[in-house]
Amino acid sequence: MTTAARGAEGRPRHVPIEDHGIIGDLHTAALVTTGGDIDWLCLPRFDSPSVFAALLDPDRGGRFTVCCTGATRTKQMYLPDSNILLTRFLGESSVGEVVDFMVPHEHGRAGGAAHQLVRLVRAVRGRVEVDIRCEPAFDYGRSRTEVDIVEGAGAFFSSPAGQLVLRSTVSLVADGGAGGGGAAAVARPVLEEGETLALSLSRRGSPRPLDMVEVDALLATTLSYWQRWVRRSRYSGRYREMVERSALTLKLLVHQPTGALVAAPTTSLPESIGGTRNWDYRFTWVRDAAFTVYALMRLGFTEEAAAFMSWLEARCREAPTGTGLQILYSIDGGPSPPELTLEHLSGYRDSRPVRIGNGAADQLQLDIYGEFMDSVYLYNKYGEPISYDLWVALGRQLDWLEKHWDEADCGVWEVRGPRQRFTYSSLMTWVAFERAGRIAQQRGLPAPLGAWRQAADRAYLHVQECGWSPLRRAYVQYPGSSTLDAGALVMPLVQFSGPSDPRFLSTLERIEQELVTDSLVHRYHNDGSDGFTEPEGTFNLCSFWYVEALTRAGRLDQARHTFEKMLTYANHLGLYAEEIGPSGEALGNFPQAFTHLALISAAVNLDRALAAP
Repeated sequence: MTTAARGAEGRPRHVPIEDHGIIGDLHTAALVTTGGDIDWLCLPRFDSPSVFAALLDPDRGGRFTVCCTGATRTKQMYLPDSNILLTRFLGESSVGEVVDFMVPHEHGRAGGAAHQLVRLVRAVRGRVEVDIRCEPAFDYGRSRTEVDIVEGAGAFFSSPAGQLVLRSTVSLVADGGAGGGGAAAVARPVLEEGETLALSLSRRGSPRPLDMVEVDALLATTLSYWQRWVRRSRYSGRYREMVERSALTLKLLVHQPTGALVAAPTTSLPESIGGTRNWDYRFTWVRDAAFTVYALMRLGFTEEAAAFMSWLEARCREAPTGTGLQILYSIDGGPSPPELTLEHLSGYRDSRPVRIGNGAADQLQLDIYGEFMDSVYLYNKYGEPISYDLWVALGRQLDWLEKHWDEADCGVWEVRGPRQRFTYSSLMTWVAFERAGRIAQQRGLPAPLGAWRQAADRAYLHVQECGWSPLRRAYVQYPGSSTLDAGALVMPLVQFSGPSDPRFLSTLERIEQELVTDSLVHRYHNDGSDGFTEPEGTFNLCSFWYVEALTRAGRLDQARHTFEKMLTYANHLGLYAEEIGPSGEALGNFPQAFTHLALISAAVNLDRALAAP
């Protein structure tokens, strides 16, 4: 992919969502544009206030620019098998490169900088003029920043909300700042062919000289970490490049200290430009994390699955007696903060409001129990036997579900309209009790098998008798509705129905007629009952569910064509946001874990089917 390269004075106000790469240190992540801007970074955690947020407001949000001026094109790639990002600036008489990475936290040297972001610039050909501007805006741009230049070492940024240390191999000067941050450190050095410079940004310490020996060591250590990790993958199929990129992306979204996975590292990237479906995804959804366990285990990454099991056990044990799980948590397992609106930020392409926190935390979403019990079942079967303590904690949650499964809820799509008895929620209730029964029988664990069997039967019959519409010849979104829902595509995936079951095939046909456009799948057609009337893009998750449904139905040529067409909607680095807009643009938070785990599952199952006799 190419894009016009611009210096600070010619920077586009809003860089498209898809024109970004991601780097991270297993605690947080930064987005890097194809033009050399870091325009999103929260420190020290995914859910901390931002220090760079030009993605949401180019005037007030703050950014860290390192680009080579005079370039007419830029290209981006990751160094092989890593999350180290290379941006190339191509001009008529010069070529410059910027290498961006964050040092994995566990590999920082003892006493070294915490949350260290490194930017390495090389003049590959000709004389390269480099534009450097570091302009943080702490606390979502709400806190004014001061900068102190330390001659020969770098700069120190301070505000009531925090501090940053910028170390540099070139001299910096202070600038008053054009945005809301209040101050910047800038430089405009010229590199001769073969020369390099480097910058290191961290949260602690004091500015001290930076040398290239230290930078090269950090680069080598970081590259080794990622390459060792991805080599554990057992996948060797025809889609290896995209599958491993998805795995590396999912790993970036796991908060290493707790094993929790964020749905995405961003907030308030809109599901339609100018719309209000702008949500904060920097938290751990039980549903997303459970599906991720499945995806990573399919590739052989059992350590991440074990970390999530520990996290899940803690949440189950902490839940007061007689209560269910929350649907989402902070990454440390605590409650998510209340949903607030940041009125001072203009939003991505003026899509307001900008929200922090997520009000969906207070919703009832009954499907999560099926999703996490399915992941527990798979971990117990293919990973390690689950502990007795976890089994007891899960039993308490199933007791709660047995009493409440038939209530109306907000469903998998987190509607903010009236609650309904969503068919998908009943489907996942069946999964919860069916998988629990399997685990008990396989392990000989104590369990009220008769009660669980009856609960599974009730949920199964509710889907078949109330979720099925004879008029539509399809499973509908909820009883009495005429709305189709792409959630029905998972029925053969969770073994609720056989892939050639007449009811499922009829539903698949209706979904193809009404929700599928050129391999892209809408989750449902909105009539305003979900609390919104504005349009939205197609859901990448549903598109990959569609591929799996086609695969299991034996329509392999169509499944392969659909899957490979979906791959063309990834950005230049193989990354996906939540949705695809009408002109193929990325919409929603980016990159989204759910999409990448669904890609892995679809690829693995399609490969297996294509290789079968």
